[in-house]
Amino acid sequence: MAEASITRHASQRVRHTLTLRRLTVKRVVDLTPHMRRITLEGRDLAGFTSASPDDHVKLFFPVADGSLNPPAFTPEGPVYPEGVHPSPARDYTPRRFDAAAGELDIDFVLHGEGPASTWAEKAQPGDLLGVGGPRGSLLIAADFDTYVMVGDETALPAIGRWLEELPATAHAIVIADITATGEKQALTTSPRIDVRWIHGDQPSQSVENALRELSPPGDTFWWVATESKRARALRQYLVEERGIDKDWVKATGYWKADPNDE
Repeated sequence: MAEASITRHASQRVRHTLTLRRLTVKRVVDLTPHMRRITLEGRDLAGFTSASPDDHVKLFFPVADGSLNPPAFTPEGPVYPEGVHPSPARDYTPRRFDAAAGELDIDFVLHGEGPASTWAEKAQPGDLLGVGGPRGSLLIAADFDTYVMVGDETALPAIGRWLEELPATAHAIVIADITATGEKQALTTSPRIDVRWIHGDQPSQSVENALRELSPPGDTFWWVATESKRARALRQYLVEERGIDKDWVKATGYWKADPNDE
Protein backbone atom coordinates (compact mmCIF):
# COMPACT_ATOMS: atom_id res chain seq x y z
CA MET A 1 0.00 0.00 0.00
CA ALA A 2 2.81 2.38 0.87
CA GLU A 3 4.54 1.66 -2.44
CA ALA A 4 1.36 2.44 -4.39
CA SER A 5 0.94 5.78 -2.61
CA ILE A 6 4.49 6.75 -3.54
CA THR A 7 4.27 5.87 -7.23
CA ARG A 8 0.75 7.23 -7.87
CA HIS A 9 0.68 10.58 -9.67
CA ALA A 10 4.47 10.59 -10.03
CA SER A 11 5.58 13.02 -12.73
CA GLN A 12 9.02 12.57 -14.24
CA ARG A 13 11.64 14.87 -15.74
CA VAL A 14 13.64 13.61 -18.71
CA ARG A 15 16.59 15.21 -20.45
CA HIS A 16 17.23 15.43 -24.18
CA THR A 17 20.39 16.01 -26.15
CA LEU A 18 20.52 19.73 -26.86
CA THR A 19 20.70 20.19 -30.62
CA LEU A 20 20.51 23.26 -32.85
CA ARG A 21 18.49 22.86 -36.03
CA ARG A 22 18.36 25.15 -39.05
CA LEU A 23 14.87 24.90 -40.51
CA THR A 24 12.84 26.69 -43.16
CA VAL A 25 9.24 27.83 -43.31
CA LYS A 26 6.97 25.44 -45.22
CA ARG A 27 3.62 27.20 -44.77
CA VAL A 28 1.90 29.96 -42.81
CA VAL A 29 -1.71 29.75 -41.56
CA ASP A 30 -3.63 32.31 -39.50
CA LEU A 31 -5.67 30.57 -36.78
CA THR A 32 -7.19 33.79 -35.40
CA PRO A 33 -6.59 37.51 -36.04
CA HIS A 34 -3.61 37.40 -33.66
CA MET A 35 -2.45 33.76 -33.72
CA ARG A 36 -0.36 32.48 -36.61
CA ARG A 37 0.79 28.89 -37.14
CA ILE A 38 4.10 28.49 -38.93
CA THR A 39 5.09 25.04 -40.14
CA LEU A 40 8.81 24.36 -40.37
CA GLU A 41 10.66 21.68 -42.30
CA GLY A 42 14.21 20.59 -43.02
CA ARG A 43 16.61 17.67 -42.84
CA ASP A 44 17.74 18.87 -39.41
CA LEU A 45 14.37 17.76 -37.98
CA ALA A 46 15.66 14.17 -37.96
CA GLY A 47 15.85 13.03 -34.35
CA PHE A 48 13.71 15.87 -32.99
CA THR A 49 11.97 14.91 -29.73
CA SER A 50 9.22 16.65 -27.77
CA ALA A 51 7.79 14.43 -25.07
CA SER A 52 5.44 16.81 -23.25
CA PRO A 53 2.80 19.35 -24.34
CA ASP A 54 4.43 22.18 -22.40
CA ASP A 55 7.95 21.62 -23.71
CA HIS A 56 9.73 24.67 -25.05
CA VAL A 57 12.26 25.20 -27.77
CA LYS A 58 14.55 28.18 -28.18
CA LEU A 59 13.91 29.96 -31.48
CA PHE A 60 16.75 31.95 -33.04
CA PHE A 61 15.73 34.67 -35.50
CA PRO A 62 17.70 36.16 -38.40
CA VAL A 63 19.40 39.50 -37.77
CA ALA A 64 18.90 42.66 -39.84
CA ASP A 65 21.04 41.48 -42.78
CA GLY A 66 19.08 38.21 -42.98
CA SER A 67 21.82 35.99 -41.58
CA LEU A 68 21.16 33.46 -38.83
CA ASN A 69 23.77 33.62 -36.06
CA PRO A 70 22.77 31.19 -33.30
CA PRO A 71 25.21 29.94 -30.67
CA ALA A 72 27.05 26.66 -30.57
CA PHE A 73 25.90 24.56 -27.61
CA THR A 74 28.89 23.52 -25.49
CA PRO A 75 29.26 21.91 -22.04
CA GLU A 76 30.13 25.40 -20.76
CA GLY A 77 26.97 26.89 -22.25
CA PRO A 78 26.03 28.63 -25.50
CA VAL A 79 28.90 30.25 -27.41
CA TYR A 80 28.12 32.80 -30.13
CA PRO A 81 30.34 33.30 -33.17
CA GLU A 82 32.84 36.12 -32.85
CA GLY A 83 32.47 39.29 -34.86
CA VAL A 84 28.78 38.88 -35.70
CA HIS A 85 25.56 40.18 -34.22
CA PRO A 86 23.94 37.26 -32.32
CA SER A 87 20.49 36.13 -33.35
CA PRO A 88 17.78 37.18 -30.89
CA ALA A 89 16.12 34.21 -29.19
CA ARG A 90 12.75 33.46 -27.60
CA ASP A 91 11.13 30.37 -26.04
CA TYR A 92 8.16 28.76 -27.80
CA THR A 93 6.03 25.63 -27.52
CA PRO A 94 6.31 22.86 -30.15
CA ARG A 95 2.61 22.71 -31.08
CA ARG A 96 2.88 19.66 -33.35
CA PHE A 97 5.68 17.46 -34.60
CA ASP A 98 5.06 14.96 -37.39
CA ALA A 99 8.17 12.85 -37.94
CA ALA A 100 6.71 11.08 -40.98
CA ALA A 101 5.84 14.35 -42.72
CA GLY A 102 8.97 16.08 -41.48
CA GLU A 103 7.01 19.01 -40.05
CA LEU A 104 7.16 21.09 -36.87
CA ASP A 105 4.39 23.58 -36.04
CA ILE A 106 5.01 26.67 -33.91
CA ASP A 107 2.13 29.00 -33.04
CA PHE A 108 2.95 32.71 -32.64
CA VAL A 109 0.87 35.36 -30.89
CA LEU A 110 1.17 38.50 -33.00
CA HIS A 111 1.29 41.04 -30.21
CA GLY A 112 3.99 43.64 -30.67
CA GLU A 113 7.35 44.76 -31.96
CA GLY A 114 9.56 42.03 -30.50
CA PRO A 115 11.79 39.86 -32.71
CA ALA A 116 9.42 36.88 -32.64
CA SER A 117 6.26 38.78 -33.59
CA THR A 118 8.10 40.85 -36.17
CA TRP A 119 9.52 37.73 -37.83
CA ALA A 120 6.23 35.82 -37.69
CA GLU A 121 4.26 38.68 -39.24
CA LYS A 122 6.56 38.69 -42.28
CA ALA A 123 7.35 34.96 -42.50
CA GLN A 124 7.09 33.34 -45.92
CA PRO A 125 7.89 29.85 -47.24
CA GLY A 126 11.64 29.41 -47.50
CA ASP A 127 12.51 31.76 -44.62
CA LEU A 128 15.16 30.48 -42.23
CA LEU A 129 14.75 29.90 -38.48
CA GLY A 130 17.00 28.33 -35.85
CA VAL A 131 15.48 25.90 -33.34
CA GLY A 132 17.29 24.68 -30.23
CA GLY A 133 15.99 21.96 -27.93
CA PRO A 134 13.87 20.95 -26.20
CA ARG A 135 16.47 20.53 -23.48
CA GLY A 136 14.10 18.41 -21.39
CA SER A 137 10.49 17.45 -20.69
CA LEU A 138 8.28 17.17 -17.64
CA LEU A 139 6.18 14.04 -18.14
CA ILE A 140 3.13 14.81 -16.05
CA ALA A 141 1.61 11.68 -14.55
CA ALA A 142 -1.14 10.23 -16.74
CA ASP A 143 -3.18 8.79 -13.85
CA PHE A 144 -4.87 11.95 -12.53
CA ASP A 145 -8.66 12.00 -12.73
CA THR A 146 -8.80 15.60 -13.92
CA TYR A 147 -6.40 18.10 -15.48
CA VAL A 148 -7.12 21.80 -15.05
CA MET A 149 -5.34 24.02 -17.58
CA VAL A 150 -5.31 27.78 -17.04
CA GLY A 151 -3.66 30.19 -19.43
CA ASP A 152 -3.80 33.20 -21.69
CA GLU A 153 -3.29 33.24 -25.45
CA THR A 154 0.40 32.38 -25.13
CA ALA A 155 -0.59 29.12 -23.40
CA LEU A 156 -3.05 27.97 -26.07
CA PRO A 157 -0.45 26.04 -28.12
CA ALA A 158 0.41 23.90 -25.08
CA ILE A 159 -3.24 23.56 -24.05
CA GLY A 160 -4.32 22.58 -27.56
CA ARG A 161 -1.63 19.92 -27.81
CA TRP A 162 -2.36 18.60 -24.31
CA LEU A 163 -6.05 18.13 -25.09
CA GLU A 164 -5.08 16.08 -28.14
CA GLU A 165 -2.76 13.90 -26.04
CA LEU A 166 -5.03 13.60 -22.99
CA PRO A 167 -5.18 10.15 -21.37
CA ALA A 168 -8.28 8.29 -22.54
CA THR A 169 -9.82 8.09 -19.06
CA ALA A 170 -9.05 11.63 -17.90
CA HIS A 171 -11.18 14.75 -17.79
CA ALA A 172 -9.94 18.25 -18.56
CA ILE A 173 -11.14 21.71 -17.61
CA VAL A 174 -9.66 24.63 -19.53
CA ILE A 175 -9.84 28.27 -18.46
CA ALA A 176 -8.57 30.26 -21.44
CA ASP A 177 -8.08 34.00 -21.05
CA ILE A 178 -8.28 35.73 -24.44
CA THR A 179 -8.22 39.41 -25.40
CA ALA A 180 -11.37 39.24 -27.54
CA THR A 181 -13.97 36.71 -28.66
CA GLY A 182 -12.32 36.53 -32.09
CA GLU A 183 -9.29 34.85 -30.51
CA LYS A 184 -11.18 31.63 -29.74
CA GLN A 185 -9.49 28.61 -31.30
CA ALA A 186 -10.90 25.30 -32.46
CA LEU A 187 -9.69 22.99 -29.69
CA THR A 188 -10.26 19.25 -29.33
CA THR A 189 -13.72 18.59 -27.91
CA SER A 190 -15.28 15.59 -26.20
CA PRO A 191 -17.66 14.92 -23.29
CA ARG A 192 -14.54 14.76 -21.09
CA ILE A 193 -13.32 18.25 -22.01
CA ASP A 194 -14.82 21.47 -20.63
CA VAL A 195 -13.40 24.64 -22.22
CA ARG A 196 -14.30 27.97 -20.62
CA TRP A 197 -13.33 31.14 -22.49
CA ILE A 198 -12.66 34.25 -20.41
CA HIS A 199 -12.77 37.38 -22.55
CA GLY A 200 -10.54 40.34 -21.73
CA ASP A 201 -13.12 42.65 -23.31
CA GLN A 202 -15.70 41.60 -20.68
CA PRO A 203 -14.50 43.08 -17.35
CA SER A 204 -17.05 41.11 -15.32
CA GLN A 205 -15.14 37.92 -16.07
CA SER A 206 -11.78 36.94 -14.64
CA VAL A 207 -9.53 33.91 -14.51
CA GLU A 208 -9.30 34.26 -10.75
CA ASN A 209 -13.07 34.09 -10.29
CA ALA A 210 -13.38 31.15 -12.66
CA LEU A 211 -10.63 29.30 -10.80
CA ARG A 212 -12.24 29.90 -7.41
CA GLU A 213 -15.49 28.40 -8.65
CA LEU A 214 -13.85 25.12 -9.67
CA SER A 215 -14.26 21.92 -7.66
CA PRO A 216 -12.94 19.25 -10.03
CA PRO A 217 -13.78 15.61 -9.35
CA GLY A 218 -11.10 13.24 -8.09
CA ASP A 219 -7.37 13.85 -7.96
CA THR A 220 -6.51 16.88 -10.06
CA PHE A 221 -3.35 18.27 -11.65
CA TRP A 222 -3.37 22.06 -11.99
CA TRP A 223 -1.38 23.67 -14.81
CA VAL A 224 -1.04 27.44 -15.14
CA ALA A 225 0.78 29.44 -17.83
CA THR A 226 0.34 33.18 -18.13
CA GLU A 227 2.08 36.46 -17.27
CA SER A 228 4.83 35.88 -14.71
CA LYS A 229 3.42 37.73 -11.67
CA ARG A 230 -0.06 36.40 -12.33
CA ALA A 231 1.24 32.82 -12.57
CA ARG A 232 2.95 33.17 -9.19
CA ALA A 233 -0.21 34.61 -7.62
CA LEU A 234 -2.38 31.79 -8.98
CA ARG A 235 0.07 29.18 -7.74
CA GLN A 236 0.08 30.80 -4.31
CA TYR A 237 -3.71 30.69 -4.25
CA LEU A 238 -3.84 27.01 -5.23
CA VAL A 239 -1.11 25.81 -2.85
CA GLU A 240 -1.54 28.10 0.15
CA GLU A 241 -5.26 28.94 0.15
CA ARG A 242 -6.70 25.74 -1.27
CA GLY A 243 -4.05 23.46 0.20
CA ILE A 244 -3.32 21.59 -3.03
CA ASP A 245 -0.17 19.46 -2.99
CA LYS A 246 2.57 21.57 -4.59
CA ASP A 247 3.61 18.57 -6.68
CA TRP A 248 0.15 18.64 -8.25
CA VAL A 249 0.58 22.24 -9.41
CA LYS A 250 2.77 23.64 -12.17
CA ALA A 251 2.66 27.40 -12.74
CA THR A 252 4.90 29.01 -15.33
CA GLY A 253 5.40 32.62 -16.36
CA TYR A 254 5.33 32.67 -20.16
CA TRP A 255 5.98 36.41 -20.39
CA LYS A 256 6.56 39.48 -18.22
CA ALA A 257 4.47 42.63 -18.11
CA ASP A 258 7.34 44.29 -16.24
CA PRO A 259 10.77 43.61 -17.82
CA ASN A 260 12.36 44.27 -14.40
CA ASP A 261 10.32 41.52 -12.76
CA GLU A 262 12.62 38.87 -11.32
